Amino acid sequence: MLIGIPTETGVGETRVAVTPETVKKLKALGHTLRIQDGAGIAASVTDAAYQAAGAEITDAAGALGCELVLKVRSPSAAELVSMKAGSFLVGMLNPFDADGLQRLATAGLTSFALEAAPRTTRAQSMDVLSSQANIAGYKAVMVAADRYQRFFPMLMTAAGTVKAARVVILGVGVAGLQAIATAKRLGAVIEASDVRPQREGAGRIAGWQIH
Repeated sequence: MLIGIPTETGVGETRVAVTPETVKKLKALGHTLRIQDGAGIAASVTDAAYQAAGAEITDAAGALGCELVLKVRSPSAAELVSMKAGSFLVGMLNPFDADGLQRLATAGLTSFALEAAPRTTRAQSMDVLSSQANIAGYKAVMVAADRYQRFFPMLMTAAGTVKAARVVILGVGVAGLQAIATAKRLGAVIEASDVRPQREGAGRIAGWQIH
């Protein structure tokens, strides 16, 4: 099967749908991968790295015109023009965007929204929500630490002791748990809030307070 990976055109989007490691796995299954030139640059992956893994470098039309197109975000109207009716699309397609889904259907595409994949053990390798939530929780704390005008950990200096920052995490899902872990590693005193009472037991085990 011809698999195309175009450059993401969304504002601020730096991700790419496959890595060189993924290319190797798909090549081993007998597929041909065509990656748009420069598709991985924003994610620090060069065309040479893709070629070394066995992919072909092509232009936008070559990547979008494949039987199967892998994307991070749903294709734009301009990209849909280059996609063939009857081809397949896999990516984060925002399944709650009725207008966007209608555009995909009108273009004659068979589309698979990874956000809608069941979050079960068997489908864990396709769970894009948990992986991205993990990153969001980590990044949120790092941004907060950068913006905060004091230090996160308790510091003892010749001029005195600086108390540790008190951090409140709202929501103890995947992102919240990663935020808690990151803040704890930075030395903060943590409190968390969640509407689900069953999370309280997990909080006590982890050593943080939950309300």
